[in-house]
Amino acid sequence: MDIVDTFFNWSVLQSSLPLLLLGLGTTLSLGVTSILIGLVTGLFMALLRMYGPKPLAVLAVAYIDLFRAIPILVLLVLIYYALPFVGLRLSPFAAATSALSLVSCAYAAEIFRAGIQAVPRGQFEASQALGLKFWGMMWYVVLPQAFRLVIPPITNNCINVMKDTALASVVAMPDLLKQATQAQALAANPTPLIGAAIIYLLLLLPLVRIVGTLEKRFAIGRSR
Repeated sequence: MDIVDTFFNWSVLQSSLPLLLLGLGTTLSLGVTSILIGLVTGLFMALLRMYGPKPLAVLAVAYIDLFRAIPILVLLVLIYYALPFVGLRLSPFAAATSALSLVSCAYAAEIFRAGIQAVPRGQFEASQALGLKFWGMMWYVVLPQAFRLVIPPITNNCINVMKDTALASVVAMPDLLKQATQAQALAANPTPLIGAAIIYLLLLLPLVRIVGTLEKRFAIGRSR
């Protein structure tokens, strides 16, 4: 059997495509859910770290440091396999979403913090001179400028979350990689795995190029 029949068997790919597309839907659902939760909680965590009461700010720093340090795979296994020992059993989707969101929140918090700190100090002073309260200043003046600054790194973080969804297969999550593995076992041929890799590339390569374009555009804007 030549290399084409082994790794690029068209008939095997056709027969496994429904499984792969089903897994892709699960992967997208998991990735988008985790990204949205991570962004919202990450912004809250950044504000808590910067402007919250001292005890809560210390807890926010501890959270961010902890979940940036722990590998996602270790966290995922702990959530899915260890929590049942204390009576908390999560579905594969809930466990994977929890692990990805917890880590995404930590990285997003640092990105948002850097963006807020990059806003010129004069913008804060001008907002206070206009009589804006804290949340008004944040909502109308600071955060819009910070969001513009953090678009490239936040987009890059979203790409990392989408890539990390592949780890969900270790908890029997029927994502793209898990479905490809099952299709490969049924067909006794690695073509479904190659198909899954191609789908990941088609999904993520455009996002990678978007990040590169955004970084260049914002670099040009800052240099003017």
